[in-house]
Amino acid sequence: MVDADDVRRVALALPHAVEIASDGFDFRVADKGFVWSYPERVPGRPRVIRLDIAVLFVGDEAEKQALLLGEPDVFFTTPGYEGLPLVLLRLAEIDLERLDELVTDAWRMRVPEALLSEREGAGK
Repeated sequence: MVDADDVRRVALALPHAVEIASDGFDFRVADKGFVWSYPERVPGRPRVIRLDIAVLFVGDEAEKQALLLGEPDVFFTTPGYEGLPLVLLRLAEIDLERLDELVTDAWRMRVPEALLSEREGAGK
């Protein structure tokens, strides 16, 4: 089981990752989001920032569907995320090793080639 502090540590360990001001957590590389806290919206109620759920960039619809179908206890989506290359991740359902893998993959898909080469050159 991981939490928002673990997300923060993993994301900030990645080169050029920055956290932008938010009510939860929100990480970007080259102005592109790769993981952030879920802003839950329920009709008729104020938005609630969920620190126990992360929104994760996954690249494309095929990857999204593979995650949703393969691990429905871990990943889910909502109507507001239909058609977007994003999944919702239940942090309580994964360990730190899996979090590191998922966040690093999301970062890798968003980072510009020049910055990715810098990380790969460092042997990480």
